[in-house]
Amino acid sequence: MPTIDSCKLTTKDYTILEVMQERLPACGDTFSAILQQKISSAVVVFRQDIPATVVTLSSRVAYRVNDGPAETRIVAHDEMRGLVGMLLPITNLRGLSLLGLAEGQSISIPTSDGGFETLTVHDVVYQPEAARRERLKLAGVAAPGPRPGGPGLRIVHRSDEAQDKAAKQVMSAFDSGFDDPGPSAA
Repeated sequence: MPTIDSCKLTTKDYTILEVMQERLPACGDTFSAILQQKISSAVVVFRQDIPATVVTLSSRVAYRVNDGPAETRIVAHDEMRGLVGMLLPITNLRGLSLLGLAEGQSISIPTSDGGFETLTVHDVVYQPEAARRERLKLAGVAAPGPRPGGPGLRIVHRSDEAQDKAAKQVMSAFDSGFDDPGPSAA
C-alpha cells in the first residue's frame, strides 16, 4: 500500500476530502486507503500559508509517471465538460495522490495490472492561492500573511462522548426554564 510521508492541504481541500470520505462506502480499495491516509497525515494550513510549490485544487501541475515525460494537468474537484484531457480530478487515483504533494515529492500507487507506478511532482505551474497573493500584492492590498508560530493547524475530532455531553448541556439550558421570546417579541 502506498505511504504518504507528508502532504499539505488547505482547509478547503481538507474539508472536500473529508466529505468525499463520508460519501464513500466503507470498502478496502486503494482509493479509500489513500484518501484515509491523506486525511490522517495531512498538515492543514490556511490558504495564505500554503507554499506555492504545493499542489492544491485547481493547480496546474507538471508531473511524471515513472520515468516518462512530464504531463501537465489541472487537479480538479471533479470532471468538467469542455476541458477533456486537461483535468485530473481528485476522484481519480492519480489526482487524489498528487493533491497536497510538493515539487519533488513522489508517491507510488498500484496500477490496474497489479504493478505500481510512481508519480512525481515536477513543477506547480499555477496555484490559485499563490496567484491570489500576487494579485493582492500588485493591487497594493495588504494580504494576510503567515501567522507567527507556524502555519500548521491541529485537527480535532470530537468523540461521541463529547457530542453527547454537548447535547446534554444544550438540553439542560432548555430545561432550566430559559425562555427566549425570539425576534418577534422585539
